[in-house]
Amino acid sequence: DEDEEAEKQLVEMVTPFILRRLKKDVLNDLPAKEEEIVYVNMGSKQSELYKLQTQKLIAELSCQGDAEFKRAHFEIFAQITKLREICCDPHLLYENYHGNSGKLIATIDLIKANLKNGHKILLFSQFTSMLEIIQNKLRKLKVPIFVITGATAKKERQDKIHQFNSLDKPAIFLISLKAGGTGINLTSADVVIHYDPWWNLAAENQASDRAHRMGKKHTVKIYKMVTRNSIEEKIISLQHKKADLAKIILDNDGMAQATMNRESLLKIAK
Repeated sequence: DEDEEAEKQLVEMVTPFILRRLKKDVLNDLPAKEEEIVYVNMGSKQSELYKLQTQKLIAELSCQGDAEFKRAHFEIFAQITKLREICCDPHLLYENYHGNSGKLIATIDLIKANLKNGHKILLFSQFTSMLEIIQNKLRKLKVPIFVITGATAKKERQDKIHQFNSLDKPAIFLISLKAGGTGINLTSADVVIHYDPWWNLAAENQASDRAHRMGKKHTVKIYKMVTRNSIEEKIISLQHKKADLAKIILDNDGMAQATMNRESLLKIAK
């Protein structure tokens, strides 16, 4: 509730147990990291599907008491995931979908522009099926495309990383967000695209740091693709709120895992 006295007490309680160094304080020669949120609109059919899914979720939440909500917790979060998938591309849910995805169109255009300007790109998504869709859209561009997911073997992963870093021409690396947290050094990339936002800002930052780390020579540009009038805008807002609290406590831009109750989910869905 933004209670300053409570924040002060919390800082006093945890400070004796924290020893933390920020990357910007240790790596003084690290180049800048620029972030930009790219807001996109849904296609008409995409928007209709989103509204229907939202109405279904709100109806379920509104008629539940606290006890029912606790029992149906995982089912509700499955409905939340469906909203996020529709924002990415309704084809993730509906094989017979015949509309487009505003975000996919905008992202492909962004990728084309950056490849044309000679950049090497990392693109992160939490949905491996979305990476497949993007990969298929990019094949006609005839540029090197690399993919890492949780199913990629360790040796294959390192081989792909070496090949990507060795290239002296534009290329793109599609990476599952959860697979891209550790053991990946892709400092030859200078553009990062987060296709879908995640509740945990620290996970996104960790992924971005696959390109922004020791040995980097050039500025890293980070794009976050966010669908207007959707749950994705609420996720970004929640990221900032949690990050502000974490910064007060840790003097860091991390974010604790969000705990959701029924009222919080209703606010996010509406």
